[in-house]
Amino acid sequence: MNISVIGGGVIGVSCALYLARAGVKVRLFTGKELGSGASGRSLSWLNASGPWPADYYNLRMAGIDRFRSLYCKNTHVDWLKFNGGVFLSDQDEVRKWYSIEKERGYDSHLFQPEDVNSIDAKINPAAIGPYGIYNAGEGWVSLPELIECLVSEFLTLNGTVIENAGKTVPIFDAEGATKGVVSQKQGEYLCDKVLLACGASTSKLVAELGVDLPDGSVLSMVAITEPFDNRPSVVLNTPKVAMRPNPGNSLVIDHSWYVNEIKEDENGVCSVPEHIVEQLLSEADRLLKSDVPITLAGYKAGWKPVPADGFPVLGELQEMPGCYVAFTHSGATLSLIVGELVSWEMTTGKSHPMLASFRPGRFKS
Repeated sequence: MNISVIGGGVIGVSCALYLARAGVKVRLFTGKELGSGASGRSLSWLNASGPWPADYYNLRMAGIDRFRSLYCKNTHVDWLKFNGGVFLSDQDEVRKWYSIEKERGYDSHLFQPEDVNSIDAKINPAAIGPYGIYNAGEGWVSLPELIECLVSEFLTLNGTVIENAGKTVPIFDAEGATKGVVSQKQGEYLCDKVLLACGASTSKLVAELGVDLPDGSVLSMVAITEPFDNRPSVVLNTPKVAMRPNPGNSLVIDHSWYVNEIKEDENGVCSVPEHIVEQLLSEADRLLKSDVPITLAGYKAGWKPVPADGFPVLGELQEMPGCYVAFTHSGATLSLIVGELVSWEMTTGKSHPMLASFRPGRFKS
């Protein structure tokens, strides 16, 4: 079997690797460099916390499981850690999340301000409300390094990576079945099946092929700090700021409250008002016990892939036999399990029950 994957983010790379592990000949096409889209600017918090529907919760838990397996083989790396996560919000929401998590058997612990430094000594107790939640089994991953790790194995399995290919799209035979891809820089390449894993561009691409895949993608921004000695080891998710450790002793910081203030120019370059970045860093400073303020190394902004209903879109497009799609928010948590299950479907021709709720056809009226 010969398969083309379009998309060089973590979802596309993971799918390509799992296909190669199955003995398939795989070519991975990416319009620019690997990881140059949303995967290069992700908080990438590995979690299944909160009031998710059961099928999505189960998929996220499977995703975390695959990362724990990867971590067991790579405990020495600085880009994948399982030091837990802290969730802060108003008292009612904290109690709601805690109740749901305990009912599911999630490793969830309610704590008060005076307890927080037993979880992480770098957190400021004065910034904690009446209660917070500590999820001991959560972690984080830096996706650029993960992509490098996955691509390294992919190449040893004789996979082919074609970077800077320009726009790449599937092509079809007279009966409407997938027969290959064509790219701006590489021309036509024939294959048996194609996977579209193009992040926030996925809906636009399939629309050009005549398929409606509703899109809820939003502009987003993450800030990266200078090296910071007093950084926490846990992931923090709060009403005004989310943060995690990052390789190089820095922090990655983001949130969603400022998305409407991010601007994109005619060349696709995004900018964020200076006061937004300053406020985000100020919120981060407030959470930490440190007399030294966090300083900015830079920020990255662009489109965050989000299907219209917020849930993954995974599987074969009914309108185009042999053409599959993998379009999802939470690309970090889901990247390895999506790669495993979508590649299994592509190579076996079977449908995996864990993906039943996430088919592209659910948007049809």
